[in-house]
Order: sequence, then structure tokens, then C-alpha cells
Amino acid sequence: MSFIAVIPARYQSTRLPAKPLADILGKTMIERVANQALLSGAKQVIVATDDQRIVDALHNVQNIDVCLTSPDHESGTDRLAEVCAIYQFADDEIIVNVQGDEPLIPPVVIEQVANNLFTNQQASVATLSAPITDQEDAFNVNAVKVVTDKNNLALYFSRATTPWDRDNFTPQNQQAKQVNLTHLQRHIGIYAYRVSFLKQYAELSVSPLEVIEKLEQLRVLWHGFKIHVDVACEIPPAGVDTAADLQRVIDVLANATQHSMES
Repeated sequence: MSFIAVIPARYQSTRLPAKPLADILGKTMIERVANQALLSGAKQVIVATDDQRIVDALHNVQNIDVCLTSPDHESGTDRLAEVCAIYQFADDEIIVNVQGDEPLIPPVVIEQVANNLFTNQQASVATLSAPITDQEDAFNVNAVKVVTDKNNLALYFSRATTPWDRDNFTPQNQQAKQVNLTHLQRHIGIYAYRVSFLKQYAELSVSPLEVIEKLEQLRVLWHGFKIHVDVACEIPPAGVDTAADLQRVIDVLANATQHSMES
């Protein structure tokens, strides 16, 4: 099993300007993400960006390819499709979409999602989930829920609390935030695709469900394609959206470096 990691990286960010080039202990965030992808065993790591400044920043970084793509893509998946066309990858190649704002992503989960797609031929896409253990997340619209069938194929993704435990989610329990979390899974936004599917994806029409939920993966289900979902073998830390998130990552890495020196 071999795979290629592609990291979409847009320069513009509303909450954190120039986010991919944010400095994290002497390295840019996008370089740190790419290094994690290299540790996953990917045979090739490509940063797909819409901005020459990111290309220039990675110019001298070894073992990382940089692909300048159109600035007009509406999603990271569309950007991946362009990368596949530029590199002319074979239809059976597996591409893992690694988010460009997750400098602490465990390499093992990148490998896991690639392997899951490789071993599940009926699926066109593979992704990961994690059990919801926090009562707040059960009703948090930003914690996307996923429901699967017995074969770990996605039935639906939603910002709503789903499945809804009719007998347990009483108004009183909701208010007290004491609901049964047993069957709730939070979606983790890492994807593996076959190149053949990415070619088709570029031609798929936007679905009404994704417009309502603002969840792009619903386009895949709407058009009848299968998404395999597995529980992540290691839960990735939260990504970087704000300056506070960036400082959290810096603190984590600084502490890890300090502990390493002391040991």
C-alpha cells in the first residue's frame, strides 16, 4: 500500500492572516504539517497552494513538492483534483488530504486513513471519527457528527446531534447536559481519495444537503458514492484557526522540546 499526501494551503485566512506562514519555533506552520506527512510513510508529499509566497517559503525544504494551483477553487477537494491533473496520477493512486492548519497531526492517522481506503474497495473515500466524550460537543454545531452502517460506511454527516436518542435526550437532560453519549461520533476532517473519484468529483453538482449543513462531504453521499469511516487510532489535536490556537501549538512543542532536552 502506497499513498500520496497533498496539503491544500490557502494564503488568506480571515481569523489569522497568512496562516500557512505563521512561525512555529523557527519553522512555518505549513512546513511542520508537511513534515508530519513525511513521517506517515507517504511516498510523496505535495503542498497545493494558491499563492507564490508559500511556494517561495518552501523552496529549499527537502522532500516536499509544491504545486501552484488556481486561486478560484471553492474547496480543498477541488484543489486536490487539479493537483492530480497536473501530476497525471494513475486512477488507482490514493491521495490523502491533510489539512494545512494541523501542525500536530499524528502521522499514524494519515497512514490509517490511506490504509482504510486501500482495504475497502467499495468505498471511494475514507475518513475518520472519534467518540464524543464531552457533553458540550454533543450539541456543538462545529463538532460534526457522523453515523455509519454495520460496515463502517457513512450514512450521514450533520451538525445536529445525531443519532437522536428519543428517550434520553429529554429537555431536562439537555438543559443539564447529562445525555447519553454512547453512540455519538465526531467527524475528524482528514480524507483519503482514489484519483479516479477525484476526477469525477470535479464534475459533481452541489447537493442541497451540503448547502443546508455547509458540509462538503454530503455531496459525495448525495451522488451515491461510499465513504468509509473508522475510529481514529490517535485523536488529532485541534487545528489552528486563531492566534490563541497558534500559541497553544507553540507551547506544546516548546514543552516537548524542553522535556526532550531534560531526558
